[in-house]
Amino acid sequence: MNIQIFGTGKCFDTKKAIRYFKERNIKYQFIDMKVKGMSKGEYNSVKQSVGGLDAMLDKKCKDKDALALIKYIADEEKDEKVLENQKVLKTPIVRNGKLATIGYCPDIWKNWNEKG
Repeated sequence: MNIQIFGTGKCFDTKKAIRYFKERNIKYQFIDMKVKGMSKGEYNSVKQSVGGLDAMLDKKCKDKDALALIKYIADEEKDEKVLENQKVLKTPIVRNGKLATIGYCPDIWKNWNEKG
């Protein structure tokens, strides 16, 4: 398994995801989205895996203006705006190759572990 956890240090669910993998001695890479964020390739891979941008957007994010802007711009511009302002994404985003989850999903991660 090649686990990447995208999130922030203050996010409670991100902390739970890190603890989940740590307790099971599964190696992971933590990427602090306040420092680095996702590349375009990583973003597109996650978007495809979770079923599109709507599944990735955090309806409760603090930046309501950015979220509203993303909802109302043309579809071909949405991805660029999200990459510029990744605060509108739900966290944690956990990747395992081409597989990905949004939020705290230990049942899915358990299946990855059994298959991996």
